[in-house]
Amino acid sequence: MKISAITVWRKELPLKKPYRLSGGRLRFDALDATFVRLEADNGITGWGEATPWGHTYLPAHGPGVRAGIETLAPAVLGLDPCRIELVERAMDLCLPGHLYAKAPIDMACWDIVGQAFGRPVADLLGGCHPDPTPIASSISTGTPEDMLGLIEEYRKLGYRVHSAKVGADADLDIERIRFLEMHRRPGERILYDANRAWTRREALLVMNAVADLGITVEQPCETLDDIAAIRPLTRCAISVDERLETLQDMIRIAGDGLAEVVNIKLNRCGGLTKSRRIRDLALAHGIQCYVMATGGTALADAEAVHLAQSIPAEHRLATWCCQDMLAADVTEGSGIRHDDGCLVVTGAPGLGITPDLAKLGEPVAQYGSQNTGRPRNLS
Repeated sequence: MKISAITVWRKELPLKKPYRLSGGRLRFDALDATFVRLEADNGITGWGEATPWGHTYLPAHGPGVRAGIETLAPAVLGLDPCRIELVERAMDLCLPGHLYAKAPIDMACWDIVGQAFGRPVADLLGGCHPDPTPIASSISTGTPEDMLGLIEEYRKLGYRVHSAKVGADADLDIERIRFLEMHRRPGERILYDANRAWTRREALLVMNAVADLGITVEQPCETLDDIAAIRPLTRCAISVDERLETLQDMIRIAGDGLAEVVNIKLNRCGGLTKSRRIRDLALAHGIQCYVMATGGTALADAEAVHLAQSIPAEHRLATWCCQDMLAADVTEGSGIRHDDGCLVVTGAPGLGITPDLAKLGEPVAQYGSQNTGRPRNLS
């Protein structure tokens, strides 16, 4: 089997309502999504998606993803998608770094392999555990009352895990955390995500002021060095998110005991092939895992939940369901959808989802035996 063609689409995905994080300093109204279809010479097609959360959250953006795919395409065409690590190595040699651009190609390869062998991707990643994966809500920064109101909306959908965004003002963050914990229901879990917004001093001020509550704080400061500095000075559990990009990062997090939880974001980590290694190291050290897409449609959510379902329930904290935040659905009628606050692999081969070509519109780039030139448009 050989990869014979690569087709790329760009799609703007408007959010249902504006979203703020990192203490409100970052606002998002729409996402720039890139969809990738790999065609094998035996007729099987696989899909991947890369949707950065805007261009101010992390060093990735939609035009960069598509430019990276343009560079990677000649190195990937003609390779066997079932030999995924050979495809991975070809991409790494062709274009060091640029994990966001590699992720959708890698994911599409896994989709093809699953279809070729008639198994869901979760089985190929080690085995699909039967327990549904809880979905973590994403609660935008606001007043304590507004944030509780958002949690109440998600409770109606069955959500029992919540990620509440903090990081605006230390005193207000203390108020937010105490207020939300006071209203947290039995069986619920709330993580407080600063998205790197706090200085070391602010992190210690907030975390020590609420240490009696037994909470988990996600990515309190910018770097792993920052987390290592505050770690011995607080009793709060810590989750590492934005500073987990590579296996080397995971080695440091595990070896230095920097976190009880890690957030494996597939696009940021380069796709399923690289993310499964991070998963294995986290499990070997007893570290709980969030697994999620950085953003995107039900296709991106499916990619994440397949990896999540390969993790035993006691180590699997939650996934995310970004599709619920979007005002557009390009995969309507297919894929994994939330059910009572959970996502679960359907058992369909591969990723089990195909975007609606009519909703994607015209592709912006095509590579392969019949379309070997530059893309028509990289906007």
